[in-house]
Amino acid sequence: MKFTKRMQPNQRMCSVLENERLRNAFSVDVEDFYQVSAFEKDIPFANWEKYPQRVVESTKRLLDLLEENSVSATFFILGWVAIHHPTLVREIANRGHEIGFHSMTHSLIYRMSPNDFRNELIEGKKVLEDIAGVRVEAFRAPSFSITKNSLWALEILVEEGFRYDSSVFPIYHDRYGISDAPKDIHEIPTPAGSLFEFPPSVVSIGRINLPVSGGGYFRLYPYSFSRFCLRRINKVEKRPFVFYVHPWEIDWEQPKLPFGSRATQFRHRVGLKGNLDKLQKLLRDFSFSKLSEVINYEIEKGAL
Repeated sequence: MKFTKRMQPNQRMCSVLENERLRNAFSVDVEDFYQVSAFEKDIPFANWEKYPQRVVESTKRLLDLLEENSVSATFFILGWVAIHHPTLVREIANRGHEIGFHSMTHSLIYRMSPNDFRNELIEGKKVLEDIAGVRVEAFRAPSFSITKNSLWALEILVEEGFRYDSSVFPIYHDRYGISDAPKDIHEIPTPAGSLFEFPPSVVSIGRINLPVSGGGYFRLYPYSFSRFCLRRINKVEKRPFVFYVHPWEIDWEQPKLPFGSRATQFRHRVGLKGNLDKLQKLLRDFSFSKLSEVINYEIEKGAL
């Protein structure tokens, strides 16, 4: 399967006015602190209900922050969370945000069979649409697990009614990523039709793509460095970026899990306490909207 990008001859993407702020996509992966891939060996799915449910409170904190800054976002919601907290899903939708799907159980796509993946899509799409009363067309794989070994998932996404994806991370990583994938929004053709991919954003330093647009990277870097890189994407490369955050990343009082290596613990807990303040600065410094709106805006202006 090839990644392709259609551009108009006049390359109107480069004609953005100097004083116009690009609209970027703000996204939230709605999962709890113990549901991350790093702890999956120690906290199996069957044990999730034994842990404290903190996702509602922390997600509402993010909803309030977005409302204070007049930002609409895309919330990629774990099916398990939706089933256990349907009121939260309805509140997200009622506040004007886009509902996306983030798998049922946070299983990595490249460890699933195509049939199991399809069944999860069908189940999760129905769960979210029945609860929220809106169409669900956006998807993000757990831990960005659409890699070269699971590109078959893109065709299944199209077949099951998804139009937008944000799963293919153009970096090299020990658990995910396709290092030579396109960095900007692009259209991926499949035998079932096309899918628009909005990859997690990176900046290139030599031959290295440096992830800069969310998660542990945002918590680790000084805010001034993140702002510099994100402004470079907007002003120098003249393209929008997609930012992502998890509710547990602003929950600095979450219990410390006694699992994983020192590196795993560091990745999970670094910068938790100051992350809410960083997000406030981010929302002040950049313009954001829903993922589908940013993609459609780029289509309308002829950039795709």
